[in-house]
Amino acid sequence: MSTRAESNSAGLGRRDFLATAGGGFGGMALSALLADSGLASGFNPRAGQASHFPAKAKRVIQIFCPGGWSQVDTFDYKPELAKRAGQPFDPDGSLQFFASKPGACLPSQWTFRQHGESGRWVSDLFPKLATCVDDMAFIYSMKSTTALHGPGCFMMNTGQSQPGFPSMGSWVTYGLGSESENLPAFVVLPDPRGLPPGGIINWGAGFLPAVHQATTLDANNAKQPIADLFPPKEITEATPENDEAGLSFLRKLNRIHREERSGNTELEARIAAYEMAARLQLSAPEVTELHGESEITKKLYDIDHPEIGPFGRQCLLARRLAERGVRFVQIYCGAENTTAREIRPNWDSHEDIVRDHGYWGAVLDTGASALLKDLKSRGMLEDTLVICTSEFGRQPAAQARKEGDTGGRDHNAGAFTTWLAGGGIKPGIGYGATDELGFQSVDKIVHSWELHATALELLGIDHERLTRYHNGLEQRLTGFEGSGVIRDLIG
Repeated sequence: MSTRAESNSAGLGRRDFLATAGGGFGGMALSALLADSGLASGFNPRAGQASHFPAKAKRVIQIFCPGGWSQVDTFDYKPELAKRAGQPFDPDGSLQFFASKPGACLPSQWTFRQHGESGRWVSDLFPKLATCVDDMAFIYSMKSTTALHGPGCFMMNTGQSQPGFPSMGSWVTYGLGSESENLPAFVVLPDPRGLPPGGIINWGAGFLPAVHQATTLDANNAKQPIADLFPPKEITEATPENDEAGLSFLRKLNRIHREERSGNTELEARIAAYEMAARLQLSAPEVTELHGESEITKKLYDIDHPEIGPFGRQCLLARRLAERGVRFVQIYCGAENTTAREIRPNWDSHEDIVRDHGYWGAVLDTGASALLKDLKSRGMLEDTLVICTSEFGRQPAAQARKEGDTGGRDHNAGAFTTWLAGGGIKPGIGYGATDELGFQSVDKIVHSWELHATALELLGIDHERLTRYHNGLEQRLTGFEGSGVIRDLIG
């Protein structure tokens, strides 16, 4: 086999063949447009099935805020916490938080106000999102099974705290397939500072066919939005004309190789990925270069602001991807803690809640509010489900880990808030509740399983029927622990 690969039918030498066929995807764009070899051979790994029942939402945009945002500083108004400011949170010393003993009760560092016709409470950390509350639904009673960042992110993304399980985006595309031939069905826009806790496993396909894992896109690099999508400029031989002979030969080899190895999903996904890469050479730059966007729209997302702008651009690209048929878009607002400097690179505000949440609040507030308003103005919000969440919340008591800390908060798996909008969600409502201090969820408790089940329901999918046999079980995104769909959230 290695001898046959030394040359191709057009007489190209091995070095020339590798320079043209392996130097980039230039010619692949032409070959894919002329002959979609995957579809022509009857194999289409991105094809889905019909929904189980009529859907209210066609697509999902999820904003994920890693690090654990504070429910009592954002959306969960606790006047009793303010009354007890400075008093010991745990007078008898019986409690142990994740990384500390409880300090004094620490009320919200931002004033809460009621907004909209619904009268939802939102802190002054989010003045722009506060104008959108009548389109939003708040789940105040979220709860996680872990207070560790990596497992917590896995839990909210895959329904399991252990790595290796399929992400929600993978499950959705596995069930519904893609609406676009020229863009991936599942796209992730990581924070420009880096990957979140747990890295790329958060959007992996696990035991589902590999084609359903996400494609990561660099929102702030319009010229090269996907790594190695275009050949290096110095390889001048990599042109569509020069590549065609070698690519024709590769198509023949792929077809033979695939016929002998039916059922190898990684192989099928790799071939499909190369075919998609060809189309992406045309479609990805068209999305990322923001052609056709008005100055008013760019200003809405504040994409030129040095701190707010990168996330604003992510949100704008999410809207552009959604309107071009991408089924599931995930945006990360924050990265891993490994690059911590003066301000933490995510919402993990152990030392100074005002400093860190103050920074990230302004970032999220602008981008997320712009996304909701933009979707609504274009008539897309009604069939686009927007979900915004973190992996867990933070404690109502102060955490002072060392001298100089001005008041942070420790991890809290027992209570946090998630909000949703559009896509059939009942707007302007609140669901569930925490105790009077925001310490524990106590009414209508929601885990990732119920949240995911509700999202799938809105997409027309019965969460109990979206399964994949693995390790002796019919596995599903919602596991076997949850209570099912939250009907009260559906309009």
